[in-house]
Amino acid sequence: MQILRTPDSQFDGLPEWSFEPHYTTIMTDDETPLRIAHAQLGPVDGEPILLMHGNPSWSYLHRHMMAPLAATGRRVIAVDLVGHGRSDKPASKDDYTLARHVEWMSKWLIAMDLQRTTLFCQDWGGTIGLHLVANFPDRFDRVAISNSGMPLGDRANWFLKLWTNLMGRATRFPWFMFKPGFAKPLTEAAYRAYRAPYPTPAYEKGLAKFPVLIAVTPDNPGVPLNQAAWAKLKTFNKPFITLFGAKDIVARGADGRMQKHIPGAAGQAHERMPTAKHFIQEDEPEWLVERLIRFLEKQA
Repeated sequence: MQILRTPDSQFDGLPEWSFEPHYTTIMTDDETPLRIAHAQLGPVDGEPILLMHGNPSWSYLHRHMMAPLAATGRRVIAVDLVGHGRSDKPASKDDYTLARHVEWMSKWLIAMDLQRTTLFCQDWGGTIGLHLVANFPDRFDRVAISNSGMPLGDRANWFLKLWTNLMGRATRFPWFMFKPGFAKPLTEAAYRAYRAPYPTPAYEKGLAKFPVLIAVTPDNPGVPLNQAAWAKLKTFNKPFITLFGAKDIVARGADGRMQKHIPGAAGQAHERMPTAKHFIQEDEPEWLVERLIRFLEKQA
């Protein structure tokens, strides 16, 4: 497997991003070393809060959440998915499958030896994060999820059908589709920061492949994997809360499905933020942090 690594210079001087990178190297199924990056804040011996982003963003999306969450005395870890941010980027679109994404992040989770973890996840960070919860439930104390879910091949809204069809043959990410995912205007400096990890289209293969992996049709290869994870999640009885953006068109309705079928969701203070779109961490970080801290305190 050929690997691309974004030059460090791409991350120089990014606005509101002063976090030092930390790296963990895992081995792929063909014995290729793969470096996965994360940023962190708070005491190293604190109980972890794991923040998982989606596509095409990276940990920069969580920059406004890290300090107030770390102020609770916990270790806040914002990981970059493989193909994103400072993490390594397999060079071929064919290198990326749902099974591999789950395998890569599972190996990272074990290498980090995270225990008693609070997971906050969104978009693809949600789907992959839910696989981690399903496969390693003893490592997680609670889960908060925004604008994401576990597609089972039986539901597809108009946007996901359009999105997956559009990206079937794409070799790079259509960045004109990015800004509409925000409810509030994104500054040009922040927009450049989101694009910083991808200096040329060669670095965008993972971004281009993710939409194709969404298991919205019965014949998608990810359906059996998601169904197996969903069966395990239906027995997850630790605290589970949904905090969605009411204006998100990507994962609309997924919160209700999780509330109905995941035991730990019963009795939780689920909410939809009226003004937030898909990238809720950028739109309403204070709202999210307030509810996450309340969730942590309730379950302490």
